[in-house]
Amino acid sequence: MYDEQQRPEQGPPDHGPLAGFTVGVTAARRADELGTLLQRRGAAVVHAPALRIVQLADDSELLAATKQLISQAPDIVIATTAIGFRGWIEAADGWGLGEDLIVCLRDVELLARGPKVKGAVRAAGLTEEWSPSSESMAEVLDRLLEEGVDGRRIAIQLHGEPLPGFVESLRAAGAEVVGVPVYRWMPPEDIGPVDRLLDATVSRGLDALTFTSAPAAASLLSRAEERGLLPELLAALHHDVLPACVGPVTALPLQAHGVDTVSPERFRLGPLVQLLCKELPARARALPIAGHRVEIRGHAVLVDGALRPVPPAGMSLLRALSRRPGWVVARAELLRALPGTGRDEHAVETAMARLRTALGAPKLIQTVVKRGYRLALDPAADAKYSDA
Repeated sequence: MYDEQQRPEQGPPDHGPLAGFTVGVTAARRADELGTLLQRRGAAVVHAPALRIVQLADDSELLAATKQLISQAPDIVIATTAIGFRGWIEAADGWGLGEDLIVCLRDVELLARGPKVKGAVRAAGLTEEWSPSSESMAEVLDRLLEEGVDGRRIAIQLHGEPLPGFVESLRAAGAEVVGVPVYRWMPPEDIGPVDRLLDATVSRGLDALTFTSAPAAASLLSRAEERGLLPELLAALHHDVLPACVGPVTALPLQAHGVDTVSPERFRLGPLVQLLCKELPARARALPIAGHRVEIRGHAVLVDGALRPVPPAGMSLLRALSRRPGWVVARAELLRALPGTGRDEHAVETAMARLRTALGAPKLIQTVVKRGYRLALDPAADAKYSDA
């Protein structure tokens, strides 16, 4: 879908708030939409679906559950996802049971987890009795337990993964629970893109990593653990790569590992992108250098607001210099910062020349003879950083 090596071309002044940043997309569904929203705002996008959705329209388990509910109607039906509810109705139609299922659902207490699910319910000619404002299954569970479920039969349209805590709580309160497995999350058929996404994350080649479902987050963590990269992944997400989730439910697998995440107030793709447009520029390092305002982003630099794409080696040097702005950094230390470290300090000179050309302002970086290089920090800022 997206070239994993792509970098945005240098554009006009309205280059977009995400210009110079690279964002990872783990979504299986609506990945094109999210990727387009990000690219329109200037981001480079690396896409690797952490999961794939397997429909169960021909699955005997779904057929058996549907027949059982039609013959013995439940008291309550919980619709958890729009795609899952629509898939259930479409599968029933394919079996010649669509009308019977609609009649059954019309006579039960139908709960919908969130606005998108409500839309799917109403598109089927049905009306939900209640839907939580938080889109949280925890709020659904609280309502059911408060109402009392002892002796009641509850059907749950499963959304790709089991809900053991939810189901156990209902059963402990006396309910009979029937699962309706409409689709399942499975690992991607080609694990290569996921591995490359993990490598890019742990090497800090990404500035942010987005998640639109809890199973995708859990799958990525699981794959990292299989490869022995879980500590490195968590360290990257703790300190350098911003984990952005579409909502608090999606964030739960990450938070279980102690990772702080950001989420928009409205759990939608548009607000998620808007949040990144705010968060990523705020995290970028901005310095007054040689009379210019220099903002260091993931794979590019803004010099007085103009976007300057920089090669990876140049970005490595610039980050090394910016850790101690105004201080001289020795060639040997800069050599260690370069990708594929060798022993020839001439590589530093070559990369530095290319960096200066990319920045379009050679005087931003000063050569200190026989010692190394330094950022030409403005005098007032130089004093500030010297005191730090």
